[in-house]
Amino acid sequence: MSNKSKQEYLASIKSRYLTSTKTEKKKILDEFCKICNYNRKYAIRKLNEKEKKPPKRKWKRGRKKKYDSVEIKEFLLKLWKKSNLACSVRLKAMIPIWLPYYPKELSEQTKSLLIEISASTIERLLRVKKNRYEKIGLATTKPGSLIRKQIPIKTQQWDESSPGYIEADTVAHCGGSLSGMFVYSLNTVDIATGWTEARAMWGKGQKTAFEAIKSIEESIPFKLKGFDSDNGGEFINWHLYDYFIKRKRPVNYTRSRAYQKNDNAHIEGKNWTHIRQYFGYMRFDKPEIVDMMNDLFQHQWSYFHNFFLPSMKLYSKERVNGKVIKKHLAPKTPLQRLLESNTLTKKKESELKKKFENQNPFELQKELERKIKEILNYANVG
Repeated sequence: MSNKSKQEYLASIKSRYLTSTKTEKKKILDEFCKICNYNRKYAIRKLNEKEKKPPKRKWKRGRKKKYDSVEIKEFLLKLWKKSNLACSVRLKAMIPIWLPYYPKELSEQTKSLLIEISASTIERLLRVKKNRYEKIGLATTKPGSLIRKQIPIKTQQWDESSPGYIEADTVAHCGGSLSGMFVYSLNTVDIATGWTEARAMWGKGQKTAFEAIKSIEESIPFKLKGFDSDNGGEFINWHLYDYFIKRKRPVNYTRSRAYQKNDNAHIEGKNWTHIRQYFGYMRFDKPEIVDMMNDLFQHQWSYFHNFFLPSMKLYSKERVNGKVIKKHLAPKTPLQRLLESNTLTKKKESELKKKFENQNPFELQKELERKIKEILNYANVG
């Protein structure tokens, strides 16, 4: 007889045993011991045993959890996805910027909790959703020509408090092969503010890169003061040299050391977060994709990254007992840093603020995602 059957049998006779006379109890006990093969004293204890009450609920120590509401978790999860999986510190800085545009109606209590929530709490609530990425890709930079002797290597850091000093690099959308013609993204970042602009090019010839750089300079809301790149032929050429040096106010035109990627650490990071995470490593070998990407770069992509995505800036790095301790400034959007720099004219400031007020980050991200899907689908056809 199984233990489960014994428990069921005990439950069926227990109430009858407890209400019976002494003689009847003896008969029930004999029958119980015989069927279950129990010792008589043990059987008596089982029949007289009182039912255990369910244990009282034990309350955990500490404050009540106030951030575990469904509304808060849904908002944080949506914001995390729309920001392309930004870290919790950046998410905290994004909340007051994105909250007024959230499509669902939130209670006042939820809004106040979202404003005061800490980065560590955001990290805890989103921990189960975290994913890891592996960085892969192909290097496409070749050694430049003799003109490199005319362009100095950047040996000192630029003035990072003043907008206008940018780093540039190209990203190859070549798939797994560098053969033939395909699309490149020319990506730039301003060191002081983090303002990014990009343009798509068919190949990376000197002329196409020159036109892309001119287009970027026309679109940035500040004056170009410095331009730094790697040693690729699309950057190290006489067209660009004359364009930067032979002007009324020459641009500080510099290059990195050959084969030293850390010299362009700012733009290398943006290549991953702003290009690869959105377009991946697919091969774009159709010329029509250039116009599709430039339409995206000059509208949704630029507004989304520069107006609504905060970034962190390193301001100190110290080695203590063999461990490098880094400290960062509070996350801010490129637009916020640019307005705080006090380098813009009143007209340019009002133009930027007006553009910001006319944008909705959730709608921008939706349109950005739609256009990227169109580009990827078009690249897959035929």
